[in-house]
Amino acid sequence: MKKIICGIQQMGIGVPNVQEIWKWYRQNFGINIKVFEEAAEAPLMINYTGGKVQARTATLALSMEGGGGFEIWQFTSRATEKASFPINLGDYGFYACKIKSRNIEKSYAFFSQNKVEIISEITQNKLGKKSFFIKDPNGNLFQIVEGRDFFKNTKHPSYCGGVAGTIIGVSDIDQSLKLYKDILGYSTIEVDETGSIENYLALSNEEKLVRRVILAHPDQRKGPFAKLLGPTEIELVQALDPTGHKKIFENRFWGDWGFIHLCFDIQGMDALKKECEASNFPFTVDSADTFDMGEAGGRFSYIEDPDGTLIEFVETHKVPILKKLGWYINLKNKKQGKHLPNFILHAMGLNKVN
Repeated sequence: MKKIICGIQQMGIGVPNVQEIWKWYRQNFGINIKVFEEAAEAPLMINYTGGKVQARTATLALSMEGGGGFEIWQFTSRATEKASFPINLGDYGFYACKIKSRNIEKSYAFFSQNKVEIISEITQNKLGKKSFFIKDPNGNLFQIVEGRDFFKNTKHPSYCGGVAGTIIGVSDIDQSLKLYKDILGYSTIEVDETGSIENYLALSNEEKLVRRVILAHPDQRKGPFAKLLGPTEIELVQALDPTGHKKIFENRFWGDWGFIHLCFDIQGMDALKKECEASNFPFTVDSADTFDMGEAGGRFSYIEDPDGTLIEFVETHKVPILKKLGWYINLKNKKQGKHLPNFILHAMGLNKVN
């Protein structure tokens, strides 16, 4: 089987209270379709949790507007720890999660009216695409961006959908391109600029000289959920002052407060593993076979980007479509690259949580 990157499945978010913040995400982003919810130990992640098996609860949720979902993740065996330092432009890891919007101005008005913390005005990049930044109640940054494509109009009052990409702090963009461009397929360089980028003042307490590259994938993604997950972009940011930068998760565990990983839905895990190893991005975690997530299952693995930022891959084997009727779909032996019929994807919308 060959490697297929089907799209961003989810952004992992470590939180102190899953149910509390998921309610906020439902109200403000419309990410209200529950794929699974499970409480269990995470033994395979022991190398990232202090050498000790930790217990957690996790909820995977999507928006029927399309885009990636959130895996909202909370330790139950220990307290969820915040970074001990202010996260600043130039640090390594996930700065912000991009959320797609049907109408930037109306999204901005919605967040203003609902007293969401807005930390930038609407700005345009060199492609003429508008965006602005907000913070959730836990202090995580989200960039609301113009959506490239949508699966269904849910008429959510925020005009928002799911995950449209992320902003990642890196130490060397050219080294990082070997992963994000060459392996993950974001081979279209839409923006490559150096300077003092005004709208990044939202991410920094001072103006800094940076290089940023915005990457897109040139072709429509393939695979069972590709139509729902939709197109995404990766934005790499390198601060050009060479000192004083830290890893955002320095001295903390995977699963702690903040954006913990970026997960891609894939097919052909064995082929991907060989490619990653040949490019010096070896799997650091590999479930090797179907890993049971209660209501869902699949094979998952992790790699690190050149700065140690965690990228997850999931080859989905079983997923609930309509849990009330016990309707699950087995994808393990399905033809590679084939889209699921729209009626099956639409049926997932019946798992909505208000």
